[in-house]
Amino acid sequence: MAIDVTAVKKDFPIFDQEVGGKRLVFLDSAASSQKPRAVLDAMDGYYSTTHANVHRGVYAIAEEATRLYELARRRVGAFVGADDPAEVIFTKNVTESFNLIAYSWGRANLGRGDVVVLSSMEHHANLVPWLQLAEERGIVLRYLGLTDDGRLDTSELERELDGARLVSITACSNVLGTLTPVREVADAAHAAGALVAVDGAQLVPHVPTEVGALGADFFGFTGHKMLGPTGIGVLWARRELLEAMPPFLGGGEMISDVRTDGFSPAELPWKFEAGTPPIAEALGLAAAVEYLEKLGMDAVREHEKALSAYAIASLTERFGDDIKIHGPLDAGSRGGLISFAFKGIHPHDLSQVLDEHGVCVRAGHHCAKPLMRHLGVAATARASWSVYNDEPDIDALGDALVDADRIFS
Repeated sequence: MAIDVTAVKKDFPIFDQEVGGKRLVFLDSAASSQKPRAVLDAMDGYYSTTHANVHRGVYAIAEEATRLYELARRRVGAFVGADDPAEVIFTKNVTESFNLIAYSWGRANLGRGDVVVLSSMEHHANLVPWLQLAEERGIVLRYLGLTDDGRLDTSELERELDGARLVSITACSNVLGTLTPVREVADAAHAAGALVAVDGAQLVPHVPTEVGALGADFFGFTGHKMLGPTGIGVLWARRELLEAMPPFLGGGEMISDVRTDGFSPAELPWKFEAGTPPIAEALGLAAAVEYLEKLGMDAVREHEKALSAYAIASLTERFGDDIKIHGPLDAGSRGGLISFAFKGIHPHDLSQVLDEHGVCVRAGHHCAKPLMRHLGVAATARASWSVYNDEPDIDALGDALVDADRIFS
């Protein structure tokens, strides 16, 4: 079924407003998507009727809060094909998810000379924790490169995997939009005796996702990019890995027993959820999942693939060589975003002009500085879309670029 964008937009209160007398054209969902009323209502309903700390109180609303929180865990896990709720850990965001992997699994299993394989297109969330571990423990980092058109270069995969303990890669680049061949990498990694961690932040909101089909051992994603609230992310990992890992944070909630001479951690998944968890945010994320499921993730993927194809074709037709789109030009090989350079105009200047037209795009290094260096640029402009965008939004972007050209020519 095709997505009715006109109807979808009515579900998002933020589109009821204008910006500087212009309709709001939000093309920055790769940074953080907008929220439908269903998400806002789920969170407000919890605070209005059911707010209490979970897993502790035995009074009625506390028990209901616990029920809803654990129901949210099951719904969010099922969205990515995780059948065992004990394997679904709520975190603050995908950055915390990868820090959890590095600091808990990494510190327990990696030492000097052990190899972790990354790629040149990783977000800092999947770089800095490993760089810290390399400095602290002396682990060795290797990087899979990129092809000329911005795809993951797997030609040296076997060599890079020699002796590796872990491969940690993005499923979809937040800069290039590139969809990486995760299953191919995972199969090769497992054959070489390595585990696989996958950054799914840019995949889960746009593409039907099953962690088992990907071959992942660890999989992280975040709520605020998939129509959900900020302040909540998810780490899924195989139960046997999580059971063997030490807790990431210590304090309340994550314990079974505490003595003056030590402690015993709680069972999964609470072993990794120290302190009061993001209860309202979990309920909001579950509502976002339900919203996406009603649209149908196959329909979401086809809608955004069509928008990517339209954006690449229409912008190239309008501006020719004056616009450079980074990454694969085949819409089927990318997620719902494009990063681009336009006529030598600095991306920050470009975004300011676009804002005057109500068009919101991101400008900067997108937390991917090594990739920026690979591209030979300091920053790019990035337009990204979701279920509430349509072809007129892409046309509005093109019209605003015409004005930017007029101003800076």
